[in-house]
Amino acid sequence: MTSLTSVTLEVDDLAAADRFYTAAFSLGPQVRLRACDTATKGFRGFTMSITVSQPADVDSFIGSALEAGATTLKPAAKSLWGYGGVVQAPDGTIWKLATSAKKNTGPATRKIDDLVLLLGAEDVKASKQFYVERGLTVAKSFGGKYVEFASDESGPVKLALYKRRGLAKDVGVPEEGDGSHRVVLGGTSGAFTDPDGFAWEPATVTSPSA
Repeated sequence: MTSLTSVTLEVDDLAAADRFYTAAFSLGPQVRLRACDTATKGFRGFTMSITVSQPADVDSFIGSALEAGATTLKPAAKSLWGYGGVVQAPDGTIWKLATSAKKNTGPATRKIDDLVLLLGAEDVKASKQFYVERGLTVAKSFGGKYVEFASDESGPVKLALYKRRGLAKDVGVPEEGDGSHRVVLGGTSGAFTDPDGFAWEPATVTSPSA
Protein backbone atom coordinates (compact mmCIF):
# COMPACT_ATOMS: atom_id res chain seq x y z
CA MET A 1 0.00 0.00 0.00
CA THR A 2 1.21 3.49 -0.86
CA SER A 3 1.23 6.02 1.99
CA LEU A 4 2.20 9.68 1.80
CA THR A 5 4.90 10.13 4.44
CA SER A 6 6.40 13.48 3.48
CA VAL A 7 6.08 16.47 1.17
CA THR A 8 9.21 18.07 -0.29
CA LEU A 9 8.83 21.70 -1.34
CA GLU A 10 11.31 22.81 -4.01
CA VAL A 11 12.48 26.36 -3.34
CA ASP A 12 14.82 28.94 -4.86
CA ASP A 13 16.49 29.91 -1.57
CA LEU A 14 16.90 26.96 0.77
CA ALA A 15 18.18 28.93 3.77
CA ALA A 16 15.44 31.56 3.51
CA ALA A 17 12.73 28.91 3.18
CA ASP A 18 14.07 27.04 6.20
CA ARG A 19 13.94 30.23 8.27
CA PHE A 20 10.38 30.93 7.13
CA TYR A 21 8.96 27.50 7.91
CA THR A 22 10.71 27.26 11.26
CA ALA A 23 9.25 30.63 12.30
CA ALA A 24 5.83 30.23 10.72
CA PHE A 25 4.71 26.66 11.34
CA SER A 26 7.45 24.42 12.87
CA LEU A 27 6.04 21.45 10.99
CA GLY A 28 8.76 18.87 11.55
CA PRO A 29 10.18 16.23 9.19
CA GLN A 30 6.99 15.57 7.25
CA VAL A 31 7.58 18.80 5.30
CA ARG A 32 11.00 18.96 3.67
CA LEU A 33 12.84 21.48 1.54
CA ARG A 34 15.01 21.09 -1.53
CA ALA A 35 16.83 23.72 -3.59
CA CYS A 36 15.45 24.00 -7.13
CA ASP A 37 15.57 26.57 -9.93
CA THR A 38 13.22 24.84 -12.38
CA ALA A 39 10.88 27.34 -14.00
CA THR A 40 7.37 27.71 -12.61
CA LYS A 41 4.68 30.33 -13.17
CA GLY A 42 1.26 31.02 -11.73
CA PHE A 43 -0.77 28.44 -9.82
CA ARG A 44 1.32 25.33 -9.18
CA GLY A 45 -1.70 23.08 -8.93
CA PHE A 46 -1.51 22.19 -5.25
CA THR A 47 -2.01 23.66 -1.80
CA MET A 48 -1.03 22.70 1.72
CA SER A 49 -3.67 22.80 4.44
CA ILE A 50 -3.22 22.92 8.20
CA THR A 51 -6.32 21.98 10.20
CA VAL A 52 -6.54 23.05 13.85
CA SER A 53 -9.14 22.90 16.62
CA GLN A 54 -10.16 26.52 17.05
CA PRO A 55 -9.97 30.02 15.51
CA ALA A 56 -7.26 31.17 17.95
CA ASP A 57 -4.86 28.66 16.43
CA VAL A 58 -5.72 29.76 12.89
CA ASP A 59 -4.95 33.35 13.89
CA SER A 60 -1.73 32.31 15.63
CA PHE A 61 -0.37 30.42 12.61
CA ILE A 62 -1.43 33.10 10.15
CA GLY A 63 0.13 35.75 12.36
CA SER A 64 3.47 33.96 12.61
CA ALA A 65 3.46 33.27 8.85
CA LEU A 66 2.86 36.93 8.02
CA GLU A 67 5.55 38.04 10.45
CA ALA A 68 7.96 35.62 8.75
CA GLY A 69 7.25 37.08 5.31
CA ALA A 70 4.10 35.42 3.93
CA THR A 71 1.47 37.41 2.03
CA THR A 72 -2.29 37.24 2.53
CA LEU A 73 -4.42 35.64 -0.19
CA LYS A 74 -7.59 35.41 1.90
CA PRO A 75 -7.87 37.09 5.33
CA ALA A 76 -9.07 34.82 8.14
CA ALA A 77 -12.85 34.93 8.42
CA LYS A 78 -15.89 32.92 9.47
CA SER A 79 -17.77 30.91 6.88
CA LEU A 80 -20.51 28.30 6.73
CA TRP A 81 -18.00 25.53 7.40
CA GLY A 82 -15.94 27.22 10.15
CA TYR A 83 -13.09 29.70 10.20
CA GLY A 84 -9.97 30.02 8.09
CA GLY A 85 -7.64 32.03 5.91
CA VAL A 86 -5.03 31.56 3.18
CA VAL A 87 -1.45 32.81 2.93
CA GLN A 88 1.34 32.37 0.40
CA ALA A 89 4.86 31.61 1.61
CA PRO A 90 7.82 33.54 0.16
CA ASP A 91 8.76 30.43 -1.85
CA GLY A 92 5.33 30.50 -3.54
CA THR A 93 3.64 27.62 -1.72
CA ILE A 94 0.01 28.33 -0.80
CA TRP A 95 -1.09 27.45 2.75
CA LYS A 96 -4.64 27.29 4.04
CA LEU A 97 -5.19 27.45 7.82
CA ALA A 98 -8.63 26.29 8.92
CA THR A 99 -10.88 24.94 11.66
CA SER A 100 -14.45 23.67 11.67
CA ALA A 101 -15.03 25.48 14.99
CA LYS A 102 -16.37 29.04 15.05
CA LYS A 103 -15.63 29.80 18.71
CA ASN A 104 -12.54 29.43 20.87
CA THR A 105 -12.46 27.09 23.85
CA GLY A 106 -9.19 28.47 25.23
CA PRO A 107 -5.92 30.12 24.24
CA ALA A 108 -4.06 29.05 21.11
CA THR A 109 -2.05 25.86 21.51
CA ARG A 110 -0.53 25.79 17.98
CA LYS A 111 -1.36 22.09 17.86
CA ILE A 112 -1.85 20.80 14.32
CA ASP A 113 -4.68 18.30 13.99
CA ASP A 114 -4.14 17.45 10.32
CA LEU A 115 -1.66 18.34 7.61
CA VAL A 116 -3.21 17.88 4.18
CA LEU A 117 -1.75 18.05 0.69
CA LEU A 118 -4.44 18.91 -1.85
CA LEU A 119 -3.59 18.14 -5.47
CA GLY A 120 -5.47 19.94 -8.22
CA ALA A 121 -6.69 17.36 -10.71
CA GLU A 122 -8.07 18.00 -14.18
CA ASP A 123 -10.09 14.78 -13.94
CA VAL A 124 -10.68 13.87 -10.30
CA LYS A 125 -12.28 10.52 -11.08
CA ALA A 126 -9.37 9.41 -13.28
CA SER A 127 -6.79 10.50 -10.71
CA LYS A 128 -8.78 8.78 -7.97
CA GLN A 129 -8.72 5.51 -9.93
CA PHE A 130 -4.98 5.92 -10.53
CA TYR A 131 -4.29 6.15 -6.81
CA VAL A 132 -6.72 3.38 -5.86
CA GLU A 133 -4.84 1.08 -8.25
CA ARG A 134 -1.66 1.92 -6.31
CA GLY A 135 -3.16 0.83 -3.03
CA LEU A 136 -4.61 4.00 -1.54
CA THR A 137 -7.97 3.69 0.20
CA VAL A 138 -10.67 6.29 -0.33
CA ALA A 139 -11.93 7.84 2.91
CA LYS A 140 -14.25 10.45 1.40
CA SER A 141 -15.45 11.04 -2.14
CA PHE A 142 -17.75 13.66 -3.64
CA GLY A 143 -18.13 12.68 -7.28
CA GLY A 144 -15.74 14.43 -9.63
CA LYS A 145 -15.05 17.32 -7.25
CA TYR A 146 -13.13 16.02 -4.21
CA VAL A 147 -11.51 12.83 -2.93
CA GLU A 148 -9.72 12.27 0.38
CA PHE A 149 -7.60 9.18 0.95
CA ALA A 150 -7.25 7.36 4.24
CA SER A 151 -3.99 7.75 6.16
CA ASP A 152 -2.36 5.71 8.90
CA GLU A 153 0.53 6.03 11.36
CA SER A 154 3.05 5.57 8.55
CA GLY A 155 1.41 8.41 6.60
CA PRO A 156 1.40 11.61 8.69
CA VAL A 157 0.32 13.73 5.71
CA LYS A 158 -3.20 13.32 4.34
CA LEU A 159 -3.63 13.28 0.58
CA ALA A 160 -6.67 14.72 -1.18
CA LEU A 161 -7.69 15.51 -4.74
CA TYR A 162 -9.65 18.60 -5.69
CA LYS A 163 -10.82 19.79 -9.09
CA ARG A 164 -7.99 22.11 -10.17
CA ARG A 165 -10.29 25.02 -10.97
CA GLY A 166 -12.12 24.63 -7.67
CA LEU A 167 -8.89 24.45 -5.70
CA ALA A 168 -7.59 27.67 -7.23
CA LYS A 169 -10.89 29.41 -6.51
CA ASP A 170 -10.88 28.14 -2.92
CA VAL A 171 -7.54 29.79 -2.18
CA GLY A 172 -8.21 32.94 -4.19
CA VAL A 173 -5.83 32.68 -7.14
CA PRO A 174 -6.28 32.34 -10.95
CA GLU A 175 -6.14 28.72 -12.09
CA GLU A 176 -3.62 29.39 -14.87
CA GLY A 177 -0.08 28.18 -14.31
CA ASP A 178 2.64 26.16 -15.98
CA GLY A 179 6.11 24.76 -15.44
CA SER A 180 7.19 22.76 -12.42
CA HIS A 181 4.77 21.99 -9.60
CA ARG A 182 7.74 22.55 -7.26
CA VAL A 183 6.57 19.73 -4.96
CA VAL A 184 7.62 16.08 -4.64
CA LEU A 185 5.65 13.48 -2.69
CA GLY A 186 7.54 10.99 -0.53
CA GLY A 187 5.84 7.63 -0.30
CA THR A 188 6.24 4.06 0.87
CA SER A 189 6.36 2.64 -2.65
CA GLY A 190 8.48 3.27 -5.73
CA ALA A 191 8.84 6.35 -7.90
CA PHE A 192 5.98 7.27 -10.23
CA THR A 193 4.15 10.29 -11.66
CA ASP A 194 0.39 10.74 -11.45
CA PRO A 195 -1.92 11.86 -14.31
CA ASP A 196 -1.50 15.54 -13.39
CA GLY A 197 2.29 15.41 -13.35
CA PHE A 198 2.85 15.19 -9.59
CA ALA A 199 5.97 13.15 -8.91
CA TRP A 200 6.41 10.59 -6.13
CA GLU A 201 9.70 9.23 -4.86
CA PRO A 202 10.60 6.68 -2.16
CA ALA A 203 10.65 8.41 1.23
CA THR A 204 14.04 8.76 2.89
CA VAL A 205 14.80 8.90 6.60
CA THR A 206 16.96 11.99 6.44
CA SER A 207 16.30 15.09 4.36
CA PRO A 208 16.39 18.86 4.82
CA SER A 209 13.26 19.81 6.75
CA ALA A 210 11.44 22.88 7.91
